[in-house]
Amino acid sequence: MHQTKKGNKWYFGMKVHAGADAGSGYVHTITGTSANMHDVSETSKLLLEEDHIMYGDSGYLGAPERPEIKGDEVLSKIDFWFNKRPSSLKMADDFKGLNWDKKLERDKSSVRCKIEHAFLIVKKQMAYGKVSYRGIEKNMNRFNVLFASANLVMCSRAGRTQDFLRCMAQVCPFEGK
Repeated sequence: MHQTKKGNKWYFGMKVHAGADAGSGYVHTITGTSANMHDVSETSKLLLEEDHIMYGDSGYLGAPERPEIKGDEVLSKIDFWFNKRPSSLKMADDFKGLNWDKKLERDKSSVRCKIEHAFLIVKKQMAYGKVSYRGIEKNMNRFNVLFASANLVMCSRAGRTQDFLRCMAQVCPFEGK
């Protein structure tokens, strides 16, 4: 784990990057890096082979040009939809019409926000806002359990508990039943 500076404030710790299904919002992949690593460096690890589109914030803007994505024939076919930096959206103050750039960015954010629900559950409901200073590997073991639990919470909220139980019965059938 490393320290990094954001603005005039120093932070010590790690980042957790997560990939989620756009339809259900369930987290399928998580990776952890030190705090001084850039988000775009983990993009190729968050993508699945069956993905067709990736939504991300402005921290992932250079992802399609990364050598690990350009060199992979499956990952290079994915459409990347990233939010622009807010400072790049310029509009005249006296304009009265609909700002199509902001509407497009809002539409991208509405799909991308599904991953934020899992982070909200982990941070607020499971009270894990700060990591322990034990190293990335031990913290990632905990995050794997926390995000799996967050998936269960989202599954329960959506009323899909019977689907989950059927899926679990196929994966690991209990001998006592």
